[in-house]
Amino acid sequence: MSSIPITQADVKSDNLRWESLQSAIESTSVRATFKLFRENGIEPVLIKGWAAAIHYPSNRFRVTSDVDLAVSDFDFEAADRVIRSNQAKGLPVDLHRELRHLDTCSWNDLYSNSVLEDLDDTKVRVLRPEDHLRVLSVHWLTDGGWFRERLLDVYYLVENRSTNFDWDRCLNSVSPTRRRWIVCVVGLTHKYFNLNIDDLPFADEARDLPTWLVKAVEREWASGVRLLPLFRFLGSPKDFLQQVKKRLPPNPIHATVDMEGSFDIL
Repeated sequence: MSSIPITQADVKSDNLRWESLQSAIESTSVRATFKLFRENGIEPVLIKGWAAAIHYPSNRFRVTSDVDLAVSDFDFEAADRVIRSNQAKGLPVDLHRELRHLDTCSWNDLYSNSVLEDLDDTKVRVLRPEDHLRVLSVHWLTDGGWFRERLLDVYYLVENRSTNFDWDRCLNSVSPTRRRWIVCVVGLTHKYFNLNIDDLPFADEARDLPTWLVKAVEREWASGVRLLPLFRFLGSPKDFLQQVKKRLPPNPIHATVDMEGSFDIL
């Protein structure tokens, strides 16, 4: 009995169906989560995930595993109770108490500058693009540069930014150290995804990447092992040992960012 050959068109069609299904699931989760929080008097801000995907072209899908929501310190305990309630059963929510290490601007400033984006019949609150670019960049760095494809979040946000995108707010609302972090992430996106940065006011600085940073990123991509919390592997000695080895020596990107360090003094 002969088998029917699978063509590239078949694979592409299957991929599109899968992406369409995942997109629908994500949209449903985002809408349901905002509805639930608002019913409980809490207004969250969505970061990453769908908030990054809105800058992607229609033919490019961004895989998302959960719904990352940030709420004020005042609302955090109530929001946590909502997430733990039966009402939230099955909603894949990752709750953040404000933005912690991801940004140093005040929550009031970030919230007052946030914007509402349409998702079908729901208004979804997201950070303004200038602030979100900082958050996406720092989050990528705190993962030690592991997610190569997540640089596409930076690529599409910069590539598809509005004509009035405020680079001064984006870069100069934080310390010179953090400013340099963001510039380097844009520079890495240019280097590995050919982001056009010719018209950016800091193009030369973005191209001037620290040698150690480039080596660390490429080493991380080649390692095939993502740094994850050790407690996840308590039942698997082999994987636990692999994670221990992953920490020796520490990832220099993660360690530098964790210590609020400069990229230019290593």
